Amino acid sequence: MTVCQVTDMAYRKVRAGHGSHRVRDLENEELHTASLELEWDMEKELEEPGLDRFQLECMEHQPVSSSSGGGMDPDLEPIQPSVSPHGRFERLQEDPNYVSRFSRSVPKGQRRNGTCLAKYLLAGVGVFALGLLIGRYAFSKEQVKVEPSADTDVLEKIVQGITAEKIQALQRDFDSLSDLTEESKVRYIAQRWEELGLKDVQVTNHSALLSYPGPALSTITDLSSNQCYLPSGVRCDQPFTSTTEPFAFAAYSAVGNLVAEVVDIQYGNPGDLRRVQASANVTNKIALLKLGQSPLLYKLSLLAEVGFGGCLLYVDPCDAPFGNKTFGVTLNPGGNPFFREDASTAGRDSRHNLTSLLVQPISASLVKMLLSAPAMGQGRPCVPMAMPSASARKLINLTIENQASFKTVHNVIGYLKGKTNPDRYVLVGSRHGSWYKGALADWGKGSAVMTQIIASMTAQTRAGWQPDRTIVFCSWGGTSLGNIGSFEWGKENAVVLQSRAVAYVSLHNPVRASGSLQAIASPSLQQLAAETQKRHSMSCSRGGGCPGPNVSSLQTPGDSSFFSSQLAVPTVEFTYSEFPKTERAFFLTEAFFPPESLLRETLDPAFKLHETIAKITAEAILRLATDPVLPFYPLDIALDVQNKLKDDPLSRPDLLNVAASLRDNSAFFQSEVMRPANDPKERDPAHVRMLNDVLRDLEKSFLIPNPPLGFYRNILYCLSRQTPRFSILKDALEVPWHSSINQSLTLVTSAISSADKLVESGLNLFENENDIPQ
Repeated sequence: MTVCQVTDMAYRKVRAGHGSHRVRDLENEELHTASLELEWDMEKELEEPGLDRFQLECMEHQPVSSSSGGGMDPDLEPIQPSVSPHGRFERLQEDPNYVSRFSRSVPKGQRRNGTCLAKYLLAGVGVFALGLLIGRYAFSKEQVKVEPSADTDVLEKIVQGITAEKIQALQRDFDSLSDLTEESKVRYIAQRWEELGLKDVQVTNHSALLSYPGPALSTITDLSSNQCYLPSGVRCDQPFTSTTEPFAFAAYSAVGNLVAEVVDIQYGNPGDLRRVQASANVTNKIALLKLGQSPLLYKLSLLAEVGFGGCLLYVDPCDAPFGNKTFGVTLNPGGNPFFREDASTAGRDSRHNLTSLLVQPISASLVKMLLSAPAMGQGRPCVPMAMPSASARKLINLTIENQASFKTVHNVIGYLKGKTNPDRYVLVGSRHGSWYKGALADWGKGSAVMTQIIASMTAQTRAGWQPDRTIVFCSWGGTSLGNIGSFEWGKENAVVLQSRAVAYVSLHNPVRASGSLQAIASPSLQQLAAETQKRHSMSCSRGGGCPGPNVSSLQTPGDSSFFSSQLAVPTVEFTYSEFPKTERAFFLTEAFFPPESLLRETLDPAFKLHETIAKITAEAILRLATDPVLPFYPLDIALDVQNKLKDDPLSRPDLLNVAASLRDNSAFFQSEVMRPANDPKERDPAHVRMLNDVLRDLEKSFLIPNPPLGFYRNILYCLSRQTPRFSILKDALEVPWHSSINQSLTLVTSAISSADKLVESGLNLFENENDIPQ
C-alpha cells in the first residue's frame, strides 16, 4: 500500500535509543537523551481542514521485514517511515497520547528548587484569582473581536485580484509576440513589469552556443529497400506540409552519418543492456530506445559507455497517446555547453555536440517499419512495441544534419524589495521561449500567470504593503535548449544565491493537460505544497471522487533544475497534468511534442485552471516571503530519507542509525524550536533569522559531487514515485563501473550525517540562548 492512500496511514512509534547511544557532559552532569514516543492517528488528523487525503507521491509504505534489522543495536527498534501531517507540530502538545521524553539540558535561569516552585505556584493562584476580579470589571459586556492579521488580509486581496479574464487577456498579448525576436519579447516583458510597479527590472545577456536543425532534414534510409524516410515516417521523395518536421531533432547531437544495424533495447535500463549484450555485439550499432523510466541523458550515457554509435528515440503509444508524433529533445544538461574560445581553437571541423552518439527522435509509425511489427503499439490492452524474435535486424543509414552558432540569450529579472529581510530572496521563474516557434509557441501561459501575480502584488505595494523578504521575478531565455538562461544567471550569482535564496517557485508549464492538480516540491516544502493545494482545489467536476493533494519530489525538466540540483534551494511547482499511470511514462516530459491547435482551444477555454494555478502559486509565494519562520519542515526530510532506505538492499545498520538520529533531532527541532518561534513574543528577530538560516541550509547537506549524467546533485529527488530510493545507490548496484557501492554508501551516509549535525547545531544554538542573562 502506498502513501498515496493516506487514509490507511498512521504515525508509527518513533523510538530511537538516544539514552543508550548519546551521552552529553554538560556542567558535569550526565544527561541521557531519551526517546520520543509519538502515536498519531492519521485518520483523526485527516479530519482537520486542509489536510484530508494528503498524498506524498514519492513514498510507499511496505512492512519492514523482520530480517532487515539484523546486526543492529537491539535497543534500536526498526522505524516505519511515515508522513508528517503537521510539520510544525502545532497540535503535538495537545495530544493526550504525546509524551515528550527528550530531556535536554535545563538552562540555569530555569532551575528552581522545590520550595521556590511551591512559592511560585501559590503566587500564580493568587494572581489568577486577582485577574478574574479585575477582568470582571475591566471589560464591558461587548464581545472582544479578533481582527485578522495584516498578512492574511493582504493575501486575501492578492488572491482576489487574480482572475481568469485577466490571465486570458495577458496570454493574448504574449501570444501576439510569438513571431518577434527574443530581444523584442524581452523588451516588452521588462516594460510591462515596470508599468505594473516593479521598481528594479533588469535585462541580463548571456552568450551561448545554440543548436538548431541543419539546412537539410535528418534522414533514415532502409538499405534493404533503399527507401529514405524523414523522422515522421514520411518518405523523403514525397512532399510534406508539416510545420513540425524541422523541429524533430536532438539538440547537441553528434552530426554525420552512420551505417549500422538497428538493435531494439527497449527502455535502455541496465537490465535491458545486459540482455542485449548477451546476444549481440553492440559496438557502433544504432540503438532503438524508448523514452521513459529514467532520465534520457542517463540512458544515453550508458549507450555510449557500452559502445553504441547512434540512437533512434521514440515514445511507445502504449505509454502515451502522442507517441505517433515527431518530437524534439535536448542533450544539454544545463547552461552554455561551450565557450567562444572552444570554437576558435578547435577549427572549422569542431563538433559542437555533447555526446559521441548520433541521436534522432522518430515517430512510432517509423519504428513499426524498423521493427517489422505493424500491429504493435495498439489494441486493448495495448501491445508494447518490441522487435519480434523471428525478425531480422534492419540495416540503415542514419544521417544527422544539425548545426550550431553562438547567440545571445536574455533574461528579465524584476525585484519586489522586502522590508525586514531584503537580503533574503524568494525566486519566481517562468520562461519566454519554447521549442516551437510562431503559432506553436507555448511560453505565453506561464508568463501570463506570473505577470498576473506581479500585477496583483504590486497593487498592494501601492497601498503601502511590502513583503518581509525580497521577491525576485525571473523570465528565462534558452529554456528548451537546456535551461541556458537560468543556469548562466545562476552560475554568475551563485555566491549570493547560496546565502540569500530561500526558495524557488516555478511556473515553467502551469497547464499541460486537463488532468489533476499536481505539485513537484522539495521534501522540506511538501507540507506547504499540500496545504496550499488543498485550500484552492477546484470542485471535482469530471466525475468520481475528489483526489487529495498530489505532491512528489520527482526530478523534472525546467529552469528550476539549476536551483534544486546545483544549489539545493527548496523548490515548488504547481501544474495541471496527466498523472503517469505507470513508471514507463515517467520522464516523457523531456520530449517536446507539438501542441495541437484544437487541444489549445479546448484545454482550458475559460482559463479557470490557469486561475487556480495562479492563486495557489501566489499563496505559496506570500507564505515564503512573509512567514516569520520559513514554512520548511525538517521532519519531512528525515521521513523521506528513512523511506528511501527502508527497502533498499544496500541499507546498513550504521546508515539506518544516522537516519534515525536525523529523525529524532528533526522532530524535536520542529516541536520545541520552530513552533514557539512562530510567536513573536517568544523570540526576537535575530533568533528567528538564525532559525531560518538552519532551515534554508538543510537541503544543501544532500548535495553530492559528480552524480551520474542526468541525475540531480541533490539526492533527495526521486527517479520514481512507486519505488523511492536514493538514485546513486540504485546506480551503484546496477552499473558497478560508475561507482563502487561503498563509495555511494559513503556519500549518502555523509549527507544524512551532515544534515543531522546541522539540525543538532540549531538545537544547541537555541538551547544555549536561554542561558544568556536577561
